[in-house]
Amino acid sequence: MGAWHNAAMQHLRIATRRSTLALWQAEHVAGLLRTHQPDLEVSLVPIVTTGDRIQDRPLAAVGGKGLFIKELEVAIAEGRAELAVHSMKDVPAELPAGFLIAAVLPRADPRDAFLSRRHAAFAALPPGARVGTSSLRRESMLRAARPDLDVVPLRGNVDTRLRKLDDGDLDAIILASAGLIRLGLGSRITEFLDPRISLPAVGQGIVGIECRDDSMLRAVLAPLDDGPTRECLTAERALSAALEAGCSSPIAGYARHVAGMLELEGLVGAPQGSPVYRDRMQGPPGEAAALGRRLGGRLLAAGAGALLATLRKQAH
Repeated sequence: MGAWHNAAMQHLRIATRRSTLALWQAEHVAGLLRTHQPDLEVSLVPIVTTGDRIQDRPLAAVGGKGLFIKELEVAIAEGRAELAVHSMKDVPAELPAGFLIAAVLPRADPRDAFLSRRHAAFAALPPGARVGTSSLRRESMLRAARPDLDVVPLRGNVDTRLRKLDDGDLDAIILASAGLIRLGLGSRITEFLDPRISLPAVGQGIVGIECRDDSMLRAVLAPLDDGPTRECLTAERALSAALEAGCSSPIAGYARHVAGMLELEGLVGAPQGSPVYRDRMQGPPGEAAALGRRLGGRLLAAGAGALLATLRKQAH
């Protein structure tokens, strides 16, 4: 970080994955930083992560979502970058010591998107339809809603996944709405899935900026931080931490502001779709972390604790 502390070189480097969406998000953050501080030089440091390299196996089988961010954190630790830009749903509940999420941008559409060339809606899928998804969370909820579907693993970047749909291999795929909209592909969305069918992932639709816990960096990033989004994210990540959610855990958590209160809904499900534990609570936005911990405790006590313990055992 020597360059940053040298006043003559006001240059910030952003570590980012090389995927189209990751580069869009990093460039978006760079643009915001330049707008707030016109004298600031900002550049991207694209990095291929382990998660990007391994495309032939489900994420849960190779170590989970942290695979997409570890190399970015190493780049910061080694002084090759000052910041990393993440989709917050890829960020584990625990950050390395000395690192923090210094800013989160206003949340985009958090819902899951149903994409199909043959069927007008999720409810219109015929029995046995092949549906592709990369996520245990989505797999669990799809099976809970429609045990008759053939849910198949789907890895790769957005273009790769769309190609598999267009080639006719699959009847439908499920992706995050936010990423499609950011890439200008919103017209490909057949239906926005109601959270009652597919509850969003913790942090879905939120872009976060990670850095070392450094007062100068925090000051530069502070204007980009969206308070209401951070409250939702804090509640969701506290829920995830309380559940000790790992890559083998199909969990969902979604917070929103309702009439001055923060409402948090959480879900823990088995990959095969049953059992499912689901609950919601409200609390003051200023107590977001406590709300997440309370809801996590309630889900664990209701039976999610035993289910998660079984899933962790099976994963090892």
